[in-house]
Amino acid sequence: MNITLELPSHAGAIEQLLDSSFGPKRHTKTVYRLRKGVAPVPDLCFVATDTDSDGNEKLIGTIRYWPIMLGGNTPALLLGPIAIDEAHRSEGLGGKMIRHSLAKAAEQGHKIVILVGDAPYYVRFGFARDGVLGLSLPGPVDPARFLGLELVEGALSGVTGTVGRAVPAKARSAKPARQAAAVTMLLPAAPAMAGDSDVAATSMVSRRRTRRAAR
Repeated sequence: MNITLELPSHAGAIEQLLDSSFGPKRHTKTVYRLRKGVAPVPDLCFVATDTDSDGNEKLIGTIRYWPIMLGGNTPALLLGPIAIDEAHRSEGLGGKMIRHSLAKAAEQGHKIVILVGDAPYYVRFGFARDGVLGLSLPGPVDPARFLGLELVEGALSGVTGTVGRAVPAKARSAKPARQAAAVTMLLPAAPAMAGDSDVAATSMVSRRRTRRAAR
């Protein structure tokens, strides 16, 4: 099996895997509020693939990360969803994908990762409750399942407030443009001058624990 960056051609298979792992109501969960209208981080979205008996590629795992803001001013990543095909959940593939993607996130300079998932599973990767005690999510979540990881030591120190969506790049660039236009309208006209010229599951074996994986 191979772990590679997600491609647009994987989209359909990923949605099928997520639906089978978490059910059709997964979009109603609190973490999906943080993903609404925001694209995942493309360099941190990975898939695991294998070949079937006919030699065709089959998607057997997916993991994504999303940009978020902590307390309105601290950038971070939201891990999830992660899902593994049911036939491969006892092979440790989920752990491999988590370690691989976290290493890439650290290489790219990210400092903080949060998730909502099974603490007994995710502590092995360094996730813990301590760093996010001063943070809250924009909806109901079992506090014991809200975990954080520092990719840079001390990155979560003193960080408090609500976890919010990252502002889409298009929206960020539009606001200054509008402001610039308004300022231009208020300025007196100047003489013309020549040359003037924008995050199913992990590898847990039981079905019950699979349903409680990061989502």
